[in-house]
Amino acid sequence: MKKLTLLRHAKSSWDDPVDRDFDRPLNTKGKRAAAVMGRFIRSNGLAFDQILASPAVRVIETLENVEEARGQAMEPTWDRKIYLASSATLLDVLRGAHADAGHILMVGHNPGLEDLIFDLVPDDGSSPARDEVETKYPTAALAEMTLAIDDWSEITEKCGTLDRFTRPRDLDPELGPDYD
Repeated sequence: MKKLTLLRHAKSSWDDPVDRDFDRPLNTKGKRAAAVMGRFIRSNGLAFDQILASPAVRVIETLENVEEARGQAMEPTWDRKIYLASSATLLDVLRGAHADAGHILMVGHNPGLEDLIFDLVPDDGSSPARDEVETKYPTAALAEMTLAIDDWSEITEKCGTLDRFTRPRDLDPELGPDYD
């Protein structure tokens, strides 16, 4: 069995004048949400053997804020293929993960991360967390899965169960959609 945790980047700033979407930084709410998720990761003892992340500025800043709040260094492998990737591309990236990694954190973007959950977790009515993802996979949300595989090269559709889905607003209501 392998564990896969997906973290969507935190809320980015549309007010910052950048030339490329790739360069958009986090806004204040995004930095706060990333810190909340970092404390959640720490308090739940989540440890990752490998971190695969998009090199987009908003992902880099998300991980910096998670790392600071977690109080433990994170050493991601930056992979440009993760930037705005489809589920199929994310599956290919995971197939190339370190064979000895028991738990991977992948940090990236929607709709790819959300679609990856839908591809990995069967829609058989047994996962209330999957239903929450179908409603919305907001920025800085964390999805934790168990995969019925022994090697990352074996990852395939419907091999997972969604163990937990945590949104920043679940931990701090002021990070919900009604607050700016």
